[in-house]
Amino acid sequence: MANTITSIKIPASPDQVWQLIGGFDSLPDWLPYIPSSKVSEGGRERSLANPDGDTIVERLEVFNHKERYYTYSIMKAPFPVTNYLSTIHVKADTDGKSSLVEWSGSFTPVGVSDQEAIDLFHGIYKDGLEALQNIY
Repeated sequence: MANTITSIKIPASPDQVWQLIGGFDSLPDWLPYIPSSKVSEGGRERSLANPDGDTIVERLEVFNHKERYYTYSIMKAPFPVTNYLSTIHVKADTDGKSSLVEWSGSFTPVGVSDQEAIDLFHGIYKDGLEALQNIY
């Protein structure tokens, strides 16, 4: 099992940031390289199109509006991993004026080293959080 986490400080309140990213179907609103997202199963599953035209199917596992986080698994994707579980969490930063957004994941690499899988997802998370920061 491999893990990675990255975080970024956003110059907006946690509630403002959560309003933007807190919906399981909101990825196309803030993540520029996801051109479309379709929610099904009563909002529990989403199908994403990536820039290469591949489909990624994710399942919402936990949604906690009060604590501002959700956890999802990947059911289908062109990634060299299995047992993928990821969490996006919006917290108040210590300065009381900003947010700290954390994106973490755990997964089992398949056909690649742990480090290669970690680098892949760390890059995805980092790029995504930088895109979010650019909105603010």
